[in-house]
Order: sequence, then C-alpha cells, then structure tokens
Amino acid sequence: MPRNRPSQLRLRLVRKIRPYAKESRFWRRITEELRRSIRSKREVNVYKISRLTKAGDVVFVPGKVLGTGFISHPVTVGAFSFSKQAYNKITRAGGEALLLEEFMQRYPKGSNVRIIG
Repeated sequence: MPRNRPSQLRLRLVRKIRPYAKESRFWRRITEELRRSIRSKREVNVYKISRLTKAGDVVFVPGKVLGTGFISHPVTVGAFSFSKQAYNKITRAGGEALLLEEFMQRYPKGSNVRIIG
C-alpha cells in the first residue's frame, strides 16, 4: 500500500472542511492555513497557549502544538497535530486536545474560537 504524501492528506482535509467553510469565516481561514506549504506550518508551545488564554477558552492552532512550558488552567485546544508531551500537559490541566476532525464536529460554526499561531 503506498504511503500518503502530506499534500494528499492536506487536500483530503480541505475537502472535509469545505461544507463548513461555506458558512463560517473561521473554517475558511483554516482551509487557507492547510493550503500553506509545509515549511511555513506553525508550531505553538503550551506556554504560549497558557499565556494567551484563560480557563474555559476554546482555541485552534493551525499547525502542531509542542510541549514546552506549563499550563495550569483547563482549555480546549484543537490542532492539526500534538506532541505527546503537549497532549499530556493539556489533559492533565483538565483541558481537551482535539484533532481537526473532532474539532470540526464539536465546533461546526467556529464561533467563539480563537486562532493562535
């Protein structure tokens, strides 16, 4: 079985987001981020999420969340991917770490969601 290239995976995600993007400016912005080159993908550390949020916030990182730093309050974080350390730190603080597809189902309109990165 051939491996999927990153560009094929991104295009598949863009197709999944398309119905949401028709109604939501938030999801249009996420599709633009998916179309960026791999070299310009964003990486955000846990300490930046901690610094820019308060308890109960919902944020999306159009890239990868990395585990540097600490977070002391529960936050719902959506992202294209998470490092193991970042995932563990977010969940230990009482928050949730959601991948793109889960995030789409939970926040189909993207209202009250901040983009960090």
